[in-house]
Amino acid sequence: MADNSQKMAYNAGETKGQAQEKASTLMDKAGNAAQSTKDKINEAGQTVQAKAQGAVAAVKDATGMNK
Repeated sequence: MADNSQKMAYNAGETKGQAQEKASTLMDKAGNAAQSTKDKINEAGQTVQAKAQGAVAAVKDATGMNK
């Protein structure tokens, strides 16, 4: 009987270890996805800012405010 309970305890430990590893992997993937999204938003913000600055410069040129 002790053999059986040892096997059960071992199997429970194995299962717990596998679950922890899967959870860790999922957390890493979620972190990577969040960082990627943050980077894309930053890039989009920089693009919008550059376009806005270009538009302001064009208006200033057109109205002669740049002289």
